[in-house]
Amino acid sequence: MHFQLLHLLSILGTLYYTSNVYAAPKPTPRPLVIWHGMGDSAHSEGMLEFIDMIKEVHPGIFVHSVYISEKEDDDRKAGFFGKVEDQLELVYEQLNAVEELESGFDAIGFSQGGQFLRAYVQLYNSPPMHNLITFGSQHMGVSELPNCKPYDVLCRLMFAYGKGRVYTNWVQANVVPAQYFRDTTRYATYLQRNHWLPTINNEIASSRNETYAKNFATLDNLVLVVFSNDTTVTPKESGWFESYEITSDVDIRSEPLPLVLMRDQPLYKEDWIGLRTLDERGAVVRLACNGPHMHISTECWRPLVLQYIGGVHDPAARPLSPLIIHA
Repeated sequence: MHFQLLHLLSILGTLYYTSNVYAAPKPTPRPLVIWHGMGDSAHSEGMLEFIDMIKEVHPGIFVHSVYISEKEDDDRKAGFFGKVEDQLELVYEQLNAVEELESGFDAIGFSQGGQFLRAYVQLYNSPPMHNLITFGSQHMGVSELPNCKPYDVLCRLMFAYGKGRVYTNWVQANVVPAQYFRDTTRYATYLQRNHWLPTINNEIASSRNETYAKNFATLDNLVLVVFSNDTTVTPKESGWFESYEITSDVDIRSEPLPLVLMRDQPLYKEDWIGLRTLDERGAVVRLACNGPHMHISTECWRPLVLQYIGGVHDPAARPLSPLIIHA
């Protein structure tokens, strides 16, 4: 009896040791791609700090920060000057050269980086994107050029030149924010002369691209975050695919124009880019974080990174209670 007990204990000990030694390793988090906003660069101090915080949330995650130039100053300038179409092609080639991304990735876009990552999905999506989070982005463009910080001479010079010439060929080919300037009081001019946003939003009836909608609808989740006190993006609700009402030059009023909500947009109702397909599947989440443009508190970003970044498959385990949820 004593021998049998010892033998049983020996077997149990062996099983315990074996189960610990040969236990399946914890899966590596799905890679992440981030695209900075205007006035920032891929490897600025702030971006590197954010990447480190992501890695604390998801140990072992691979993070690629999109750059247009490897030189930090030139990368920052590329957020102001350049042709968005060419920059997207460069980023497509860049992502395809990163071995860690070949099986797919999640993505976070800051400000204009958000609509650029969305455009990547529509245009290419190879390697494929799974979840996309955009913070303070301009998916329906802007109706006013962004305000510049007092000390940002480059920004102030650019907008002083571009404000009255926003739809000229040179500005459209060289000034990045002008390529998503959507003047709803000159909508016909916008459709005709804007070189980028009307195309990526499939607003031009004669040249709508069905691939855009097909690719965009493959996202697992689209998370759209706006900032409650955003005075940089006009209207701030552009980050939720909302915009000012289209009106004529002679109908301009002194009070703000009414907003067209996401589900009332022709882009949504006719599903030009696949947004309605995503929404009807329950894959579109719209949120507001307290604060001005791109002032992202831990309470704002961390729950989203926990839930949508790294390949997590149990949303119920990570609630979004710190955020204001917009239905």
